[in-house]
Amino acid sequence: MPDNMTIPVGDGFDQMARDAVYRAMFTRRDVRSHFTSEAVDDEVLARLLLAAHHAPSVGFMQPWNFIVIRGTERREQVRDLFLAAREQELPAIEEERRALYRKLKLEGICESALNICITCDRRRSQGSPLGRWHNPEMDLYSTVCAVQNFWLAARAEGVGVGWVSIIEAQALKGLLSIPEHVTPVAYLCVGRVSEFAPKPDLETHGWGRRLPLPELIMSETFCGQGEVPLKSTIARLKAATCETSDKPLI
Repeated sequence: MPDNMTIPVGDGFDQMARDAVYRAMFTRRDVRSHFTSEAVDDEVLARLLLAAHHAPSVGFMQPWNFIVIRGTERREQVRDLFLAAREQELPAIEEERRALYRKLKLEGICESALNICITCDRRRSQGSPLGRWHNPEMDLYSTVCAVQNFWLAARAEGVGVGWVSIIEAQALKGLLSIPEHVTPVAYLCVGRVSEFAPKPDLETHGWGRRLPLPELIMSETFCGQGEVPLKSTIARLKAATCETSDKPLI
């Protein structure tokens, strides 16, 4: 761990540290716009990648790789893949929502300072199936944990991240020379931003809303009723957050 990174002491966090963790979680955004022309310093990027590399992974397989993409021409080619994939996705969108879909800003491939493609090497744990014998997709899930670590660390550094999922995987693999046994998991736009929106863009534009958490909590079995005290506690915390929106949820 670099000298300028905080070394944890003891098993717990003080209140300020806890607040910072929750603030990163609750104010993280999938950034598509608001990117500035400011570069992301390698010192900062190194910290973000170190955070990603310390994500949990089943069987300690660490299946991830990080392709850093800075070149303008290659990013323009990736944007072309996005535009083609977006047109392919459009017919699957409900007809009454297609006009809104076309208006949504869904990527910042060329506007951001750089792009990163996080991949999963599905051969890395060959011969050591710990945790994957019954659930072979756990390497993919582990890679997603690395994406989340990167994203939360970026928010703490004031760096915006946008996940571009509207890309045909095989086309992206061809463009980035990704071997057949390696799966691209996340294509990220990364850069300094002028602001972090108070709400997710898709919520602001009316595409969707955050589901009420108590409705998603079940007891003992799927759709099992119960956990009333827990649900009441969640409702109380939510109400307190609405009253003091300048403070973290917990």
